[in-house]
Amino acid sequence: MQQAIASRGANRRNITMMLIAAAVFSLMDMVMKLLSAHYPAMQVAALRALVALPLVGAYVVWRGAHRSMLQIRWGMHLLRAVLGIAMLALFAYGLQTLSLAEAYTIFFIAPALITALSVVFLKEHVSGAQWIAIAVGMGGVLVVLRPSGAGFLTMGGLAVLCAAAFYAVSAISVRILARTDRGEHMVVWLMVMMAIGASALAAPNWVPLRAEHTLLLCGLAVTGFIGQLAITAAFSSGETSKVAPFEYSALAWGVGLDWLLWRVLPDYYTLIGAAIIIGSGIYLIRHERVHAEAEHP
Repeated sequence: MQQAIASRGANRRNITMMLIAAAVFSLMDMVMKLLSAHYPAMQVAALRALVALPLVGAYVVWRGAHRSMLQIRWGMHLLRAVLGIAMLALFAYGLQTLSLAEAYTIFFIAPALITALSVVFLKEHVSGAQWIAIAVGMGGVLVVLRPSGAGFLTMGGLAVLCAAAFYAVSAISVRILARTDRGEHMVVWLMVMMAIGASALAAPNWVPLRAEHTLLLCGLAVTGFIGQLAITAAFSSGETSKVAPFEYSALAWGVGLDWLLWRVLPDYYTLIGAAIIIGSGIYLIRHERVHAEAEHP
C-alpha cells in the first residue's frame, strides 16, 4: 500500500517536472526561432551549446562529477555530438519557415522512430501492433507535410523530420551509454563537443552577434539548462509510461507562442496530423508499460 502511494506521489512530481520541461524547452525553441531570423542555422546550433557551457560546467562541479570526466566511452560521446549538431542545425533551419506548432507536430514522430530503431540497435522485440502504430504515426507526418500541391515535402518540414530521426538515434545512444557512463558526463561532453564542432562548421559563415540579442542569448542558456534538468528529473523515477505523454503539452505552448509573437495558428492539416502522431505515440508508450508489467508482474 505504502509503495503504491509512493509511486503515485513520484508520478505526480515527475509529471509536474515534465510539464515544466515542455514549457521551458518551448521557450528555448522560441528563442532559437527568433535568432534563426538573423543568424545561419549552424550558428544557432553553436550558440545553443556555447551559452549553456558555463551553467553545465557549474552543475557538473556541484554534482562532483568533474573528478572522473575523462573516464568515458569517447566514441559514443563523439557520435552523440555529431547527432546533436545535425539535429539542432536542422531544427533551427526548419524554424526559419515553420511555425513552432508545425515543427513540434513533425518532431513528435521521434518516439515512434525510437521504437523502430530499438529493434536494430537494442535487439528489442516490436509487435505487429507497434509496427502499425509506427506506420500510422508516419502517416500523420505526411498529413502535416501536405501530401499534395505546392506544400508537399517542404524543405523546412523535411529538415525537422531529419532532426527527429537524428534525435531518435541519439536517444538510442543514450540508452547504451547509460550502462557505463554518468548522466552528468553525458550532458557536459555533449555540450562541449557540440560547441566545438558546431562553431567550427559555422565559422566560415559566422555573423557577428548583435548587442540587442544579448537577452535572447541569456534566455537560450537559462531555458536550455533548466529544461535539461527538468526532463532528467521527470524520468528519474516513477512510471515512464505515465510521464512521457505529457511531453506533448509542448504543442499547446507552441500554438500559444505562435499566436502571441507571430499571429499564426495551426491549420487543418497540422491539427489532424498532430492528432494522428500523438495518438500513435501514446499507444506506443502505453504498450511498453503493459509489456513491462507482463514481464515483471
